[in-house]
Amino acid sequence: MKNYPHPIIAREGWPFLAAAVLISIVVSVFAGWLWALPLWVITLFILQFFRDPPRLIPQGENLVLCPADGRVIKVERVTDPYLKREAQMVSVFMNVFNVHSNRSPVDGTIKKVWYFPGSFVNASLEKASVANERNALWIKTKSGQDVTCVQIAGLVARRILCYVKAKDKLTRGQRYGFIRFGSRVDVYLPLTARIKVSLGDKVSASSDVLAEL
Repeated sequence: MKNYPHPIIAREGWPFLAAAVLISIVVSVFAGWLWALPLWVITLFILQFFRDPPRLIPQGENLVLCPADGRVIKVERVTDPYLKREAQMVSVFMNVFNVHSNRSPVDGTIKKVWYFPGSFVNASLEKASVANERNALWIKTKSGQDVTCVQIAGLVARRILCYVKAKDKLTRGQRYGFIRFGSRVDVYLPLTARIKVSLGDKVSASSDVLAEL
């Protein structure tokens, strides 16, 4: 099954891409290709950064899907700072070459949304989970399980976009947000969840299974 009701180039990037193309064309016309070449390289970088390809969504009622593209940098038992419970946390770090669209890991209803302005330290650092700008969703699955999914800004990232609110329903693989220019997503799961990824794994949003509840 696919969940792809959006353009292959994310709308979040259209203004950046349009500006980059316009500037590159103007410099090409008035200054020549030699001066414009670095600008066209930047334009191509912006194009690849905002790509948002469709993904196949694995089927299985209790599956927790990866909410972001990137590399698994943490798999550990921690205290969920939002629901104040012992939980298993899986963190996925996105570099500037990954797709930055964020997708729901489970089917469920959003019980609460937390937003914290925070700072902008390197998203791969330990303190980023509680120090950086972040947006957290508490999702209650149909079976009554609690999943916390947290968008975290990074050193370069300066804007977290979230398009859902409390009481909204999400389906696995549904696009719900975007983080511009490098970031991280933390997922807090019940202690009974069976983690399906390991430290260092490269994962893709929606198509890779993070855990099984």
